[in-house]
Order: sequence, then C-alpha cells, then structure tokens
Amino acid sequence: MINTSLREQSSFIAKLLYLLDCLLVIGFLALLVGWYHVEWNIYYTRLAAITFVLCLISFQSFQLYRSWRGWQLYMEFIAIAKAWGAVIGPLLFYFFIFKISIAYSRAVFLIWSIFTPLLIFCVHIIARKILRYVRARGKNIRRAVIAGAGDLGMNLVKELETIPWAGIEIMGFFDDKITHSPGLSVMDKPVLGEISELAQYLKLHDVDYVYIALPMRAEKKIFTILRECRSLGARIFLIPDLYLFGLHHAELQSLGKLLILNFNPNTDWKRGFDIAFAGMVLLFSWPLLALIALLIKVEDGGPIIYRHTRVTAAGKTFNCLKFRTMRVNADRELADLLADNPALKEEWERTYKIKNDPRVTRIGRFLRRTSLDEFPQFINVLRGEMSVVGARPIVGKELEYFYRESAGRYCSMKPGITGPWQVGRRSDIDDYQERVELDDWYILNYSLWTDIKIIARTIYIMFSRNGAY
Repeated sequence: MINTSLREQSSFIAKLLYLLDCLLVIGFLALLVGWYHVEWNIYYTRLAAITFVLCLISFQSFQLYRSWRGWQLYMEFIAIAKAWGAVIGPLLFYFFIFKISIAYSRAVFLIWSIFTPLLIFCVHIIARKILRYVRARGKNIRRAVIAGAGDLGMNLVKELETIPWAGIEIMGFFDDKITHSPGLSVMDKPVLGEISELAQYLKLHDVDYVYIALPMRAEKKIFTILRECRSLGARIFLIPDLYLFGLHHAELQSLGKLLILNFNPNTDWKRGFDIAFAGMVLLFSWPLLALIALLIKVEDGGPIIYRHTRVTAAGKTFNCLKFRTMRVNADRELADLLADNPALKEEWERTYKIKNDPRVTRIGRFLRRTSLDEFPQFINVLRGEMSVVGARPIVGKELEYFYRESAGRYCSMKPGITGPWQVGRRSDIDDYQERVELDDWYILNYSLWTDIKIIARTIYIMFSRNGAY
C-alpha cells in the first residue's frame, strides 16, 4: 500500500508553488520599481493588487500546477507563457480604458512583461529538480498499472524506464490473452490478472494511474474500463496505438466538432530556419561559388549547373541543383559504361553510385570530395523544394524499389542537403537498406537540436573529406 500522505504532500507543494508564483510576480515588479528609482505610488499598489488577483485566476485556469511527470520542459514553459499572456492582456485593457498608462514607467512595465514568465519558469525548473531528487530516493512516487501486455504496453514500460525522474512505478499488467499464474511476468512486471479483474484490484489497492494500452479495435474493453474504474480513485489514460504506423509526429486537431489526426509533420519552424540558414550561406559564400562556376566553365566549356529530377514532399518532383562534376553528356555515357563493365553495373544497381566514376572531371572530383558541388541546393531550399537537413534526395525509382513501406514517411517531409546519412559514413554505406533506415530514423526523430548537431557534424566532415565521392 502506498502512503496516502504522499498525495497530500504533493498537493501542499503544488499550493505552495502556486502562492510563490503569484508573490514572485509582485516581488519582481517591486524590485524593478526600486531598481529604476521610480516612486511607488497608489497606481503601483493598484497594479500589484489587480495583478495578484489575475495571477490567482489565470495560473490555476491554465493548470500550471498539474502533474508534469514525463512532460517535456518546453510544454510547461508554453503553459506559463499563455497564463502570463492572460494576465498582461487585461492589464493593457485596464490602462487603455482608464487612460493611466502615463502613471507607469514604460521600461519597468516592458521588462516586467517580458521576463516574468522566464522567472516563473526558472522557479518551476528548480521545483522539478527538487522533486526529481526526492523521487530518486523513493519518495513522492506514483503507482500505476497497465491494461494490456502487448507491444503497446511493453513500449510504455520501456519509455518510463528512460524517464525515471517522472517517479512512476509500474505495479504490473492486466491482460486477457496471457494466462494468469503465480510468478508470470512481462518485462519483469507481474501479470496481475485479466481486464475484468482491474476494478476489483483498484478497490483493494492504492493506485494512482491506470494506463490503457489496448488496440483501438478493443473498444468494448476500453469502454468497460472507463465505466467501471473512473470512480475508484485512479486517473485513467489511454495510450493510442498510433505508433504502429510510425506516426511519431502526428498531431490531433479539430475540424468543427470532429477530431482529426494530422499526418503531416509540423515543420513551420524548420522552414524559418531553412530560409535564414540558406540565405546566410549564399550571402557569405558567393565569391567562392563564383570562382567554382568559373573553373567549371573554363575546364570544358559546358554548363555550370546540373539539374536532376528528385522527389520532395507529397511525392512531387523538382529539379535538384548541383555544380556539374561530370563530363558533358555523362548521362548518355552511363548505359555504355554499365554494359561494358558488369562490376560497375552491379555497384550501380546496389547503391545508385559508382565509387571511381570515370566520367567525373578534375574539378568535379575536388567538389565531390569537399561537398561543394551541393551548394547550389541552397537555392532549392529558398525555393521551398528542399530543407537544409532531411532525408536524402532520391529519384522515383529508388522510392518505388527500395523504400516501399517507408515511402509514405519519406514523402511527408522535404529532402535535405545533409542528414544522418552524411554525418554517418556518407557514400561509404554499401547497404542501401541502411540508407533507408537512416532516412526513417530522421523523419521519426527530427528536432531543431538534431538539425543543429547534424549541420555541425557535416561542417567537420567537409573539412576532413571523409567518405564522399
């Protein structure tokens, strides 16, 4: 049995943090007024009183003191920012209605408005650290059971094991497909009984969370759990089995009264980053790019840019730009080259590349080794056809023959100039399936921090000249 005083203690901590946040807002205002040597008058007293009341209402309304166990930090910051916005909005309206904004220091109000949510967030981070320290010592733990011992339930256990600071202890599973017997366990967690026995278990034991990890087709069992168990003291959560489709970035949205699942990854931030990064690269590298263009032209008088059809988001095609690194009419030479050399033909069919390609020019070999041949693709990025970081740009045949089940995921995002394939072993990867898996990994795990790390690693590899041809 879990000590019920832990819940009371947790509730007390939440109330204490709630009061501390409201007082912190007023204290920060007073500190800024003193720092800027502004006289504290009746107007500031009224502002403090109104703000305190608004904070009491807003902070609770936006659920800042819910259990954030297992949540990412940025989600809590977003909630704090929204709650603070709900305070600032009425204050600005108050200034406008009563025409009293002149009574306040603009510098004080501006700094107070901008930095207060950051200050509250810092306090919440400290509170999280303290709770993690406490939970690491076996206190303030929440106990949970899982309804469903299949892949979904096991994945939940694995995920919780990666975030021990959340303080959630899995007591065991309930499942109808596994014969219940003494000592039976799944992932070292005991099987406590069948789904029908869950309600009785909750009546006899102190359980905080019930995670329903059943497939959506088991709607009758899910409804039974909701009907029988919601009044037995535990909070109930449903883990949707969408992961089976690789929809890690799927987003739940509303369309009127209907809920819909958006299968298109949210890449708005990515587009802004792409434009800024590509613009800077082209701005600072144009003298080098002009020199490369001149050298290509001087070598054989052929075109500077090579255009090749590639696949982008939603399966559309575009002309991917590169500095030309092969002889003029190299595409026409390929068929004869492969017909005369079975080894090269096998290599081409396996990787769609030839390591020691005789068609490559002298300047082209240097450009490939340094990846400078790909710099025109930053123009593709500005056009919105590519991203700085993403999966490899591929042709339609590659998508059809090699990606198969992964084709839908590949077409959910734009291809990148660089990606995990380039910061790994680049062109040294002989197994095409490994390339597909790297692309899959990126599409399912992309983030701003991942993009920054890949870009940094790419720059290092460019100078080391490793694995490109």
